[in-house]
Amino acid sequence: MSRLEGKVAIVTGAGKGIGAATAKRLAKDGAKVAVVDLTEEAGMETVQAIREAGGEALAVACNVSKADEVEQAVDQIVSHFGRIDILVNNAGVTRDNLLFKMSEEDWDLVMNVHLKGSFLFSKAAQKYMVEQKSGKIVNTTSLGASGKRGQANYSTAKAGLQAFTKTLAIELGPFNINVNCVGPGFIATDMTRETAERQGLDFEEIKKGASKTIPLRRVGEPEDVANVVSFLVSDDASYVTGEILYVGGGAR
Repeated sequence: MSRLEGKVAIVTGAGKGIGAATAKRLAKDGAKVAVVDLTEEAGMETVQAIREAGGEALAVACNVSKADEVEQAVDQIVSHFGRIDILVNNAGVTRDNLLFKMSEEDWDLVMNVHLKGSFLFSKAAQKYMVEQKSGKIVNTTSLGASGKRGQANYSTAKAGLQAFTKTLAIELGPFNINVNCVGPGFIATDMTRETAERQGLDFEEIKKGASKTIPLRRVGEPEDVANVVSFLVSDDASYVTGEILYVGGGAR
């Protein structure tokens, strides 16, 4: 028996990168997975990969920063699968710039997707978890939460998610709901590649340079994060809550 057999998982931002790897890993563990992204089309590649591997998945369109869309998405997922056991708040964007160049729109977008999106999805999902007195929520923070040049919006949002996680762990613990954070370091994804390209930088050179400063001497892959999420949503982590687990190859 797979360790997540009979469980239903929601993964936001699951069309690519860490979200896609996480959705595939949870499906491999036996969960039925709702692949949430801005459009159904954006999530279909992940859904097809899960189905081809013998799993069950549903593509769900949702802007995580819009309360009405989140409610509709959760209703659709519950109507289709019948329950919610796992929520992975992974949706994210970057709009990097130094403070004096950062626009209000870039600040709001990053805050709304990372922080507000995690709030809205957690609020919508927890009512089902509370009712069944079980559930797992994993929020995606970052090593950058401690501060990083050119990422005042991103770092602030990720630091906020850590406090949000610790607060939810206190509030939801009595209902047997575990809430934790996974904190990726440098992970090679489309988002990190696109960020480099926007700055006119060679992504392969950035990876080589970063590898020299990371104790394990390599950058991470999306699967490295997915493997940790798999642990946090399993019964193996039943006594772990309110924690931040970094996945950065030893980088600080």
